[in-house]
This record gives sequence, C-alpha cells and structure tokens, in this order.
Amino acid sequence: MASEHIITITESSFEYDVIAYSQNTPVVVDFWAEWCKPCKMLTPFLEKLAEEAEGRFRLGKVDVDANPNLALRFSVRSIPTVMAFSQGRKVSDFAGLIPENKIIEFINNILPPSPSDLLSQKGNSLLSAGDQEGAREAFLQALDLDERHPASMLGLMKIFLLQGNSADAHAIFRSFPARQEYNEAERLVPLMKAMEDFNNNRLPSDTDLDAAFTNSIRLATRGNTLASIDGLLDILRQDKRYRKDRARSVLLALLDLLDPQNELTRQYRTELASILF
Repeated sequence: MASEHIITITESSFEYDVIAYSQNTPVVVDFWAEWCKPCKMLTPFLEKLAEEAEGRFRLGKVDVDANPNLALRFSVRSIPTVMAFSQGRKVSDFAGLIPENKIIEFINNILPPSPSDLLSQKGNSLLSAGDQEGAREAFLQALDLDERHPASMLGLMKIFLLQGNSADAHAIFRSFPARQEYNEAERLVPLMKAMEDFNNNRLPSDTDLDAAFTNSIRLATRGNTLASIDGLLDILRQDKRYRKDRARSVLLALLDLLDPQNELTRQYRTELASILF
C-alpha cells in the first residue's frame, strides 16, 4: 500500500527512516517475508491502523529476505515480528499473529496522546470527581475533534446511564467502534437492557425478589446508583444466581459506572465477591 504513513525500510534507510524519525514520531516496524502466510493477514491490518492514525505513527515494512542484516541486528527469530521504536530506541515488540485487539493495544501504548485523548482524560477525571456536566462537556469536545473517539463515547455512555438514560446510551453503543474500550462498553449492556425492560414494563413480577429487582432498576433509572447497588446486593444474598445471573450482571455494570479508585467502589466489589464465592 503506497502511503506517506507506510514505507518500505531497507538496511541503508533504517537509521534515517526508523531511528531518526522515531525521535519525533513513533515507528512500527513489520518484519515480514513473501512466503510467510501469517504476514499476509497481519500486514494489511497494520496498514489499516497506520492509515487510520493519520500520521500519529509510521509503519515501516522490512522484507527479511532482502534485508537479512536487519533481522540479525534485532534478533528476529520468527516472522512476523513487529517492533515499536520511539525516541530512537526499541520500546516494545511482539512475534506471531496475535488477536486484533492486542495489536490495537500494542499500537495505543506507543502513541502520544491526541487532543481527543487529553479531553477524554479530563472528562474521566471530572466524572470521578462527580462533575457529570463538566465531564459531559469534555467528552463532547473530544468527539467534535474525533467523532468516533472510543474513550469519549464510553464516557458519555456512563453519564447517560448514571442519569438513567438508557436510550441514548444504547444509541452510542450501536455505533461503538471495534477498539480496546468496546469490551467495557459491552459490560454495560445488561444494565441498559434492564432499564429498557423497566421502562416498557417487561420485568418479571412473579416473586418478592422480582419486585426487589424492579425496585433496584427503578432507582437506577432515577440516577440513584448507590441505592440500586445496595438493592441488588440484597437480592444476591438471597439468591446469588437470580434470574440466570441477571442481578449479578446488572450489578457489575453499575459498579463499572463508579470510580474504580474510590474506596466505596472497592468495598462494593469486595462484598460482591464474598457473596458469590
């Protein structure tokens, strides 16, 4: 693929195109060969990430057959091997074909924060401090710069759910990109579904525990997250597998809305573990 963000590296160009260039912009080097079948799957995905990054990192491709001294210099024992360079030195690497989410994580770990990243960090800090409106504004500013910024989309989902707004949270989830944050967003689905079932009178009402579960979801839709958590813990004390683990999955989603570093959050997770195990 011809691109200013994707180049072919040779033994003669390595010092300039990788070592020197990485002083300002990270460089990911893909050691490959024409006969390598895993390379034919890995390289196109790396190229896609490089294009999407729009210059935040450079992808350099090294044909090990044509450049054996580079493979020897960096002790490449199998291919594909991928190395990341920053500030003129190798900072990380992996060998073989690994899952796409792990490749994305590998790339994200070497990238400098973008303006959207910084705004998202600000939003998460404000959310941890309880300033939902300030956090919402920071996430929206980040999305103005990058309309599919996953961390900001996740932050908005959390704010909507803290406010009991499952419809807008679900709308964001339906367009969520396949990024590292997707798994965390997916963990919020049981809570969104329970809120929607409550709003549409679809929650079961056969037992006292059903009534208690409905009340807990009602509290969540009103933004009373802590009271909802307390109610779900009471349900699990009586039936740790209530409705095929529905209370547990909703409770875990609610805990994901809280600051993980908060002492109360830790206490809730410890109590949940003592109930379940």
